Amino acid sequence: MQIIKLDATESTNTYLKELAAKKELHDFTVVMTTNQTLGRGQLYSTWESEEGKNLAFSILKNYNNLSIDQGFLISVTVSLAILDSLRQLGIPKLSIKWPNDILSGDFKIGGILIENMISGTKIKRSVIGFGLNVNQQKFINAPHAASLKQIIGHNFDLESVFHSLIDNLNKNLSRTITSRADKLFMQYHSNLFRMGELSRFLVQDGQSIDGIIKGVSHNGKLKVAFIKGDIHEFGLKEIQLQY
Repeated sequence: MQIIKLDATESTNTYLKELAAKKELHDFTVVMTTNQTLGRGQLYSTWESEEGKNLAFSILKNYNNLSIDQGFLISVTVSLAILDSLRQLGIPKLSIKWPNDILSGDFKIGGILIENMISGTKIKRSVIGFGLNVNQQKFINAPHAASLKQIIGHNFDLESVFHSLIDNLNKNLSRTITSRADKLFMQYHSNLFRMGELSRFLVQDGQSIDGIIKGVSHNGKLKVAFIKGDIHEFGLKEIQLQY
C-alpha cells in the first residue's frame, strides 16, 4: 500500500486519476488530504468541507475479472467496510442511503464517489473516493450534514480515523467480492436507510409519490413498491428520497 498525503487538493479522485494516467501505480495506492477544496459527489454535487477538520481520500483498486454488471458490488463492499470502521469508533445509528451516502440517524456524515475505468465489458480498476465529516461544527449549505464531533461530542484524531478506514477497506477489497455477492447484498440491505419504511420520493418528472424501499438490485437500481403494489426499479437520476 502506498499512501500519498497532500496538504490540499481540489479533489483526491481527480488527483489520483491524473497521477494514474502519468505513471503505473501499485494496487491500493491511496491519496488523502484534510483540505479538499472542490470535492465532488454524485451528479456533480459539491462537498462542503472546512480546512483541517475533515478527511478526504481516494483509493486506486485493480480488478482481474470484474464485469460491468457487477460494478455495484464495489459500492456495496466499500459502504459496508466504512460502516464497520465507524461502528468501531462508536458512531451510532449508522446506515447507507442509496446510492452513496453514509448516515448517522438522519444526518449525512460521509459520501462515496466511485469512478470505474472500463475495458470492453470489464472493469479494470476503480478510483474509490470517500469524504468524511469529522470535526467540522457548522455546515452552511448542507442542512442534512453533520460531523462525528457533532454526533459524539468530542474531537477525533484525523490520522487515527483515516488508518482505521483504510485498513478495513484494504481488508475487504482484497477479498474476492463476486463469490460473496449474495451475502454482501444481504448485509447491505440490513443497513439500507428507510428499508421497508413508507417514504416520499421525487421522481424524474417532478412528481412526488409515496412508496416503500424494497432493496437494491445487483446492478445498483433502487427497488420501490408503490401504493398499488407494483415494484419499480430506478437508476441514479430517476428518483430522489425525500427526508
